[in-house]
Amino acid sequence: MKFVCLQEKLKQVLNIAERIITRNLTLPILNNILLSTDNNKLKISSTNLEIGINCWIPGKIEKEGKLTVPAKVLSSFVSSLPNKKIELKVKNNQLIIKCENHQAIIKGLDPKDFPIIPQIKNKPLLKVNNLVFKTGLSQIIDLVSLSETRPEITGVCFRFDPDQLILAATDSFRLGEKTIKEIDDIDKNQIKTIKEIIIPQRTIQELIRVLNEKNSEGKTNIVLGENQVLFDLNDVQIISRLIDGQYPDYQQVIPKEFQTQFRINKQALIENIRLASFFSGKNNEVRLLVKPSKSIIEISSQDIDLGEHKSQISGEIEGVPVEIAFNYKYLLDGLNNIFSDKVNILIGKEMGKTLIKPVGDETYLYVLMPIKS
Repeated sequence: MKFVCLQEKLKQVLNIAERIITRNLTLPILNNILLSTDNNKLKISSTNLEIGINCWIPGKIEKEGKLTVPAKVLSSFVSSLPNKKIELKVKNNQLIIKCENHQAIIKGLDPKDFPIIPQIKNKPLLKVNNLVFKTGLSQIIDLVSLSETRPEITGVCFRFDPDQLILAATDSFRLGEKTIKEIDDIDKNQIKTIKEIIIPQRTIQELIRVLNEKNSEGKTNIVLGENQVLFDLNDVQIISRLIDGQYPDYQQVIPKEFQTQFRINKQALIENIRLASFFSGKNNEVRLLVKPSKSIIEISSQDIDLGEHKSQISGEIEGVPVEIAFNYKYLLDGLNNIFSDKVNILIGKEMGKTLIKPVGDETYLYVLMPIKS
């Protein structure tokens, strides 16, 4: 193989491909990436057996071929080179790299030993706008459960409707749901048979990073295979296994009847909760005392060893007076994933389940269980 391209292009692609690779002593080949020529482009592939990534970069192919080499070494070396033309040449299972007056030889392994990354050739289920997709995934990804005791909630649920894509994540203490309507080229026949899938958190994290690096231009094709999903961004593909199991019927968790609700400035609420968090104690507890008659929400916290904090902010309040306590970290997670200036906070009649929604945006909701109510 002999291939010539720009250093900057190669650097960007290597950064994407090598992120999923972790040091593997059992299968050393998994520490490598596969370089191969493909349709007048250089194809770079990596896998950890759970996720596979394929990337393509344009350049000049002078000789076809392939080789697998250590990902970290190649990526680190290329990143340190000047932004000039790079020549990659394969000879005797070695990769020879030339750039201006720099040259390196990296020992490779037989490409035949590299794990096969599945090819999903089914028709795309739908296309989704990259910017909206990235934003929606970012709003819920941190809500995924980290405990393996319930594998079905260690991923993000994708629910497919004929005219929208619904994303959901929960760790059983809080729940986030995002509805995306910016989709097209929907295969309605597939949607009839495939109602939802669960995608591992790590896959979604990598997808968000790729969407960030691509400046969120264009659209992503979502393609389903047998227990696998492909996110196709044209010059980057992410292939992942799916999580087996049935996602919980989380709609039952969303409160429908409320004892109290208030509309409040989001940033003011965030700032007051952050101040209260310094005195929140081991349970991260911050209390909200809602006073409808005075249109005031009192925010307080207390720690036996440190002291206490109390502040007040005004809001538009309906309902009965209520005092309720939350884990401040969970409360901030919900507020920070909302992009409107004001939020509606609705405290449910059942166990104080609380629904948080952005004012003027019906596509996102956040449900939080209180510590005490």
